[in-house]
Amino acid sequence: ELWVSLEEHQDALELIMSKYRKQMLQLLEGRKREDAEPVLKVHQANSGEIESQIDRICEMGAVMRKAVQVDDEQFFKVQEKLAQLELENKELRELLSISRESFEVGREDLPD
Repeated sequence: ELWVSLEEHQDALELIMSKYRKQMLQLLEGRKREDAEPVLKVHQANSGEIESQIDRICEMGAVMRKAVQVDDEQFFKVQEKLAQLELENKELRELLSISRESFEVGREDLPD
């Protein structure tokens, strides 16, 4: 009778322990979710902030690209104008040189 009673108690104890382990496992899983929730919320907030900063950086990059393009266009216009003025200056110097030569030739032809 003691042996049977002992086996019944062991079976009951095993049943109780299995239920206890199952409940502890569920409790730990629930805690892990609860512990993970604040971290997850902070992570989501940070990722949203980082995403907005990346968007702002991309916008600034686009603005900078446009500024460089406008600056390059302005530079080419100035270069073109400078080349045009240099050519005009060269032509005017040639005309002035021709004019001086003809004036000097004309003075030499005049009697003193």
